[in-house]
Amino acid sequence: MNNKLNRLIYTEEYVQINGINQYLYHSGTKYENPVMLYLHGGPGSAESLFAHAFQEKWEDIYTIVHWDQRGAGKTLNRNPDKLPTIELLLKDLFEVIQYLRGKYNKDKIILLGHSWGSILGSIYIKRYPEQVDYYIGVGQIINKLENERFIYDRIKGMILQAKDTKSLKKLEAIGDYPGDKLDSEWLKKSMRLRKLQDKYNLPSTKSSTSAMKIIFKSPIFKLSDLSALIKGTKANKNTYDFVGNFNLNSEPAEYKVPIYYIFGQDDLQTPPMIAQEYFNKINAPHKAFYLISDAGHMTMIDQPKSFFETLLAIHDNEFES
Repeated sequence: MNNKLNRLIYTEEYVQINGINQYLYHSGTKYENPVMLYLHGGPGSAESLFAHAFQEKWEDIYTIVHWDQRGAGKTLNRNPDKLPTIELLLKDLFEVIQYLRGKYNKDKIILLGHSWGSILGSIYIKRYPEQVDYYIGVGQIINKLENERFIYDRIKGMILQAKDTKSLKKLEAIGDYPGDKLDSEWLKKSMRLRKLQDKYNLPSTKSSTSAMKIIFKSPIFKLSDLSALIKGTKANKNTYDFVGNFNLNSEPAEYKVPIYYIFGQDDLQTPPMIAQEYFNKINAPHKAFYLISDAGHMTMIDQPKSFFETLLAIHDNEFES
């Protein structure tokens, strides 16, 4: 791994976490900086391979740690038969955080959860608020089923407006969407809906650079990582029911740590207006909602400069408080 920027902290390692070796990727410029654990999306879609595309400036103010979760990325390649459940992942997360607190001599760390990672993060900060300085939800999931209904209605509206009878027939052939739970049948329907989504130029990212091109340029990329990308969805089938039933509105919006949400204004996968309704109900020591223009679900890749400026504002707010 080539440390071109001569970072003080720049390491990959496999750590024994909850009975298996799990992958961590550390990068930073100062040991005194606060530690941020990045919880990737999916389930099963490790984002450590994308880090070089957006986080260089982050390292001026944080030590960033990417964890390839059980059932994802390099951890999946190392442990192909050790598949996740929600409780296993939460126990894994607990042990990762204890390891980082000890390694960097920190009482607390910062959690950033992106998409699926925002589910893990939201649960964790309610269980263990004493271990977390503050929480940042990027593309925060409030209710996955509601998100999927929004996507369907948006695409249907565009098809009707275009009077595209061929696409309308394809949409109607999908049947009831998303249904009442996210299972293997939903996943098949979802793939068909995403094809129509792409046709109407509603991608999850607005970046002109393809995901594969970003991955291939990663300093930690290995050919075996492609295998994990392919296998990640199947490896996480035991988490789909949980995701489908997840609904932050079902419990009080009370938090003991500061809460910050960051959204791309054009994020169709996790629509900002759904999160805004929940955010307005949140009671926390501090809270703020940030909307970044001309950005989709991969907000940090679409608009890295604006995203860093948002992180800096959050960092400075917490430092001053």
